[in-house]
Amino acid sequence: MLNSIKHLLKYNPSKLGCQLLARYSAETTVKTTLIQQECTRDTYLQAPCGQPTSITHPHLLKHGEVVPGISLQELKRRRSKLVENISVNSHTMNRQHIVVIPAATKVYMSDKIPYVFRQNTDFLYFSGCQEPDSVLVLVLKENNSSFTLFVRAKDEHSELWDGPRTSVEMATQIFGTDHALPLTEIERFLTSLIQEDRKSILWYDHADVLQPILHKKLCQLIKMTDTQIFASPKNLFHRIRLIKSDCEIDLMRQSCQIASDSIVKTIQISKPGMNEHQLFATVDYECRMRGAEYLAYPPVVAAGKNANIIHYINNNQIIQNGDLVLMDAGCEFHGYSSDITRTWPINGKFTPEQKVLYEIVLDVQKRLIESLTEMPSLDDVFRRMCLLLGERLQEIDLIPKKIGKDQLFEAAYAYCPHHVSHYLGMDVHDTGKISRSIRTQPGMIITIEPGVYISSKMTSVPSHFRGLGIRIEDDILVTASGPEVLTKHCPKAVAEIENLASQNQER
Repeated sequence: MLNSIKHLLKYNPSKLGCQLLARYSAETTVKTTLIQQECTRDTYLQAPCGQPTSITHPHLLKHGEVVPGISLQELKRRRSKLVENISVNSHTMNRQHIVVIPAATKVYMSDKIPYVFRQNTDFLYFSGCQEPDSVLVLVLKENNSSFTLFVRAKDEHSELWDGPRTSVEMATQIFGTDHALPLTEIERFLTSLIQEDRKSILWYDHADVLQPILHKKLCQLIKMTDTQIFASPKNLFHRIRLIKSDCEIDLMRQSCQIASDSIVKTIQISKPGMNEHQLFATVDYECRMRGAEYLAYPPVVAAGKNANIIHYINNNQIIQNGDLVLMDAGCEFHGYSSDITRTWPINGKFTPEQKVLYEIVLDVQKRLIESLTEMPSLDDVFRRMCLLLGERLQEIDLIPKKIGKDQLFEAAYAYCPHHVSHYLGMDVHDTGKISRSIRTQPGMIITIEPGVYISSKMTSVPSHFRGLGIRIEDDILVTASGPEVLTKHCPKAVAEIENLASQNQER
C-alpha cells in the first residue's frame, strides 16, 4: 500500500495523496517492512487471495497467467491499447481523462442466497480481477497514464463466509496495475482529481449500472466537471475487444470443442419419451465434466412445434416419436463462450419433409460460411441468407416463384425472422456496440445460424410442413486465408445426425 501511495504522489501530488501517505505510514513496522521488501510476484501468489493463482490452482493456471489462458503481459497489452485508443481518437488530450470501469456486484435470489457470480466482461478484460465490487480507474493526461485498482478491504468476518479477498498489497503484484487502493478511498481519489482539473473528461457507462453506490457517487462527481456529462466508454472497449488475440482464440477453440462434444453426447443418448429438461441437464453436465464453468446461456431444447419459439427455454415438454429436437446451447470456458445449434430427429430418422427442409438450411449455411472469404459485413451475410433461403424455398413451393427480389427477401424473412450472425467472445452476443454493418476482419469470431420456422398458423403452407422448426449454427473464426469453423467437430450432415440419433433407440 505504502509504495502505491508514493508512486501516486509522483503522478498526482494532491492533498488526498498526502493524507493517504500520512495515514498508511503510521501502520505497524512489521507491515511496512513487508510492503517495502522486493518480493517477487510468486511470493504474493502463495498467500490466500480472492481468485485462483498458478500456485493455488496449478491445474487451471500456468506460470505467469492471471486468469486461465491470459497472462499478465496480455492484460498489460490490453491496457496499453485502451490508452492508445483514447489518445488517438480524442481531440481533447490537453484535458485529463478519467476512465472508471466497475466490476459486477453480487446479486441475490433471496436473503443471503446469491446467484452465481459473473464478472463484468469489460472489467475482467482489462483487469483480470474476478472479485466483485472492485473498480479499475485509468487516469490519462498529456501522455502520462496510470491504472489504479480499487479492491475491497480485508474483512475476517466476511472472508469466513465468502472466502479470502485480495489485499491492496497483493493487488498490484497479481494484476500488474500501477497502483492499488482500498475501495473506500475511491470517492476521495476521484474528487481530488476533478478538483484539480474541472475540465476532466469522465468516462463511465452510466446506462448500465453495476454498482449502485458507486453510480450515485459518480453522478454527484460529474456535476463538478465543466461538461457535467459522462463520456460512454462502451464503444471504445468493444472496438478493442472485437479482434481476438491468439490466446483468446485458443480459449474459444476449447470452449467450442467442449460444447461440440457435449452436444454430440446429448444427441447420442436422446430417444422418444424423454423430457426436454433431461436433454438440458445432459448437455449441462457434459459441458461441466469437460471443464466448462457453466452454460453460456439458458439453452433452447425445443421439441416439435416448440422450435418455432425462437428463445424457447421452458424445456419442460415430453418429446414425442417423430419430433425434431432443436438444441441451441454453448458453454463458458474460462470467460469465453461458445454458441451452437443442432437439430435432429428424436427417433434417429428424418421424415421426407424434415429432411428436405434440413438440407435447405444446411446448404444455405455452408454457402454463407464460404462467402466469408470475401470479408462481408454481418448485415451483408444476412441479406445473402434471405435471398439464398428464398430461392431454395421457391424450389419446394413454399414461396411463389414469380416474385421480385424485394418480395423474395420479405418472404424469406417470414420463415427466418432473426439475424443470421452476431459477434462472439467473452459474451455470447459479444461487443454489442459494434455495428453489424462493418466488414468482417481477421481475428473476429462470429456465428452463422440460418433457420426455417413454419408455425401451425401458416395455413398457406402444406400441412405436412407446419410445426417444423430447424436451425443450424456454428462458430466461425475469420482469418486472412478463409473461415475456420471452430465447431467443426459437432456433426451436421444428414447421415451423421441420423447415425448419432439412432444410437440410443430401443431395438
